[in-house]
Amino acid sequence: MADDSQKISLIMALRRQGIHDPNVLGAMERVPRDLFVPEAFQDHAYDNNALPIDCGQTISQPYIVALMTQALDLNDRCKVLEIGTGSGYQAAILSHLSRRVYTIERYRTLHAQAQERFHTLGLTNVTAMVGDGTKGWPDQAPFDRIIVTAAAPDIPENLIQQLKIGGKLVIPVDNGPDVQELVTISRHDEGVERRDLIPVRFVPLVEGVAKEL
Repeated sequence: MADDSQKISLIMALRRQGIHDPNVLGAMERVPRDLFVPEAFQDHAYDNNALPIDCGQTISQPYIVALMTQALDLNDRCKVLEIGTGSGYQAAILSHLSRRVYTIERYRTLHAQAQERFHTLGLTNVTAMVGDGTKGWPDQAPFDRIIVTAAAPDIPENLIQQLKIGGKLVIPVDNGPDVQELVTISRHDEGVERRDLIPVRFVPLVEGVAKEL
């Protein structure tokens, strides 16, 4: 288990990197990242780095988690869709800042691990399923916010259609060979508005449910 000094050091690092929303910083401090990190990397759970998890995936760098969360501009009335549950860490952060979180994972192994962590933390406002994240979650649409934790070749139109008017989508998008850009999409009556944030590196957004041995 991490001591408080490691958490405090991480929060201070996030502040220096421009994370200013006190609610986001509070959620980052409250959620135990060590619970979401493989045992072999426990000593690095509060480093400001991405770390490997099962199925060839990663748990994102805390700064990127905080930046994407801050960009969503959440409130406690928001209904949020997350594409790519992974370890469950991002969903856990979202659960403290929104009314309800729906999260989709294509790997059954990761889904089962995340479900166990949500149960351990008593997160009753998170609903998770195994599925094709590229299709979103039409049965639960529309959403106030959508976050995608894998890089898409372009902005998925079906996710925009599952977003409420006035809602926001945060997603990494391919922006040339080996280049990805983290962008926010705001949906308005007259269309959508795109804002580019920073260059990033994410695993690709893949269609379908993964086949596992």
